[in-house]
Amino acid sequence: MNVICFGDSNTYGYDPRSYLGGRYDTDSRWVDILAEETGWTVRNLGENGREIPASAPVFSADTDLLIVMLGTNDLLQSRSPEQAAERLERFLSSLSLDRSKILLIAPPPVKRGAWVPNQQLIDDSHTFAQCCRSLAERRNLRFADTGKWDIALTYDGVHFTEQGHKTFAARLLEEFK
Repeated sequence: MNVICFGDSNTYGYDPRSYLGGRYDTDSRWVDILAEETGWTVRNLGENGREIPASAPVFSADTDLLIVMLGTNDLLQSRSPEQAAERLERFLSSLSLDRSKILLIAPPPVKRGAWVPNQQLIDDSHTFAQCCRSLAERRNLRFADTGKWDIALTYDGVHFTEQGHKTFAARLLEEFK
């Protein structure tokens, strides 16, 4: 099975302790754990700082599953949850893949930390997850809400810890069963 994971730094596996864009080891990144546990061919198209693109890149026709998890950086750049959801809908509308091959994941809600100084961002991240659920229902996409997964975040309130990546992978694998 050919899987593409398209997202931001939490898909990339960014280690915020590195300050220079470094990554956690492969045994501590959810994308690599997914590949190891399933035997699937999994491409990591996560990128630090990625906001929701205006349009989608062309994904290979042999893609069996596209996992999309975006939106946190849009909220960090002062977009409202509704604005981020509108951008996400435009992005998803521009995909050439069959809808049955897309899994939309609502990013884990942020927590108070170095990058999250106020309650508004926390509230917005919860609202964005609800917007993602509605979007998935309207567009008939598979959906996972990580707000229920209790993902451990680092000191910045945004990025997964190594254990957070492992929990994310385990919960995602449960979703596939």
